[in-house]
Amino acid sequence: MKKKIWLGIAALIVIGISFGLYNMSSPKKPVIADSTDSALQFEVTRENLAKTIDVKGKSSYLNETIVYAPYDADVVSWHVKDGMQIKKGTTLFSLDRTKINNEISQLEAQLEKSALEARLNDLQANTADMGADLALNEAEAKRGFAEREKNKIMNDLNQVNDQINQTELNAKKKKLLQSEFKTSKPGIFLFDDANNIPKAVRENDRIGKVVDLDKLQLVTFVGEQDVFQIKTGMPVKVKINALKDIVLDGKVESVSKFAKTGTEQNTTAQAAQFQVNISLSKNENLIAGLSLTGSIEVANKPNVLVIPTIAIQREKDQYYVNLKTATGVEKKYIKIGLETSDKTEVTEGLKEKDTVILQ
Repeated sequence: MKKKIWLGIAALIVIGISFGLYNMSSPKKPVIADSTDSALQFEVTRENLAKTIDVKGKSSYLNETIVYAPYDADVVSWHVKDGMQIKKGTTLFSLDRTKINNEISQLEAQLEKSALEARLNDLQANTADMGADLALNEAEAKRGFAEREKNKIMNDLNQVNDQINQTELNAKKKKLLQSEFKTSKPGIFLFDDANNIPKAVRENDRIGKVVDLDKLQLVTFVGEQDVFQIKTGMPVKVKINALKDIVLDGKVESVSKFAKTGTEQNTTAQAAQFQVNISLSKNENLIAGLSLTGSIEVANKPNVLVIPTIAIQREKDQYYVNLKTATGVEKKYIKIGLETSDKTEVTEGLKEKDTVILQ
């Protein structure tokens, strides 16, 4: 009996080992998942596509009237303070007139002297002409002729000097009218150096400026890749960095045709920068000197076919996508239009609601 039991156990062991060896020699085929299920899929859609260029810069006054000293003089008095609101025609300062009045008097005296000398020369010339009618020897006649020619030349020179002196006199009289210096624009007056208000000025010294608080601009710089895309009149959305919720409307006013000073060097390490000025809509929170961020809309196409830019692949000079079809995935060549970092316009090769795959 025991012998039969042991034989049964041995048989079960042999069967188990045989079954295990069979499974090892004939493994099950692995289940292959559909690769399209795990890949990123994007639907071709129709929408408005806009391309923008982001810029950063500072706010500054759009309209500034620089104030220069009209002539050399001591400042008798200042009638304004730094940051003062002024109207058109407000007197900013009064200059001493003593020095310029003396200069005007000297020029007037020179002109009067020149006029008297001209009358004297004319009288001498008339006297010489009368003497020429008398019988003179040849030597006296030559001397008389030379004297008359000399007087003519002197008169011509005096006339030239008189013109120069008269021009200078008119200019000084015009400057004298600015001794009570009045502004030609309304706004806020700002000294160039409010901590060092001048007591004396020299002609054409810069004293300060009158700014229009209602009109400010964003001054920014762009690279050579962007400058040719930006045109005057393009709309801009501007944010104040310190006030994220405030969005200002702006417009490109000017695009520099010359690189910023210091970037014209013959070096590949430093890219050229071009100044762009953007006018800003009025806002009570907007003042000069704020850090701003703007988005310039350089292109806008309504109702076009678009797909995510990352789904487009390039092969030499051609573009293609992996198009999902009923039978699998097809390599589909396409033509593109407007490109942005996020989406790209498809002009040929796809239709709305097609699905492309990023493998």
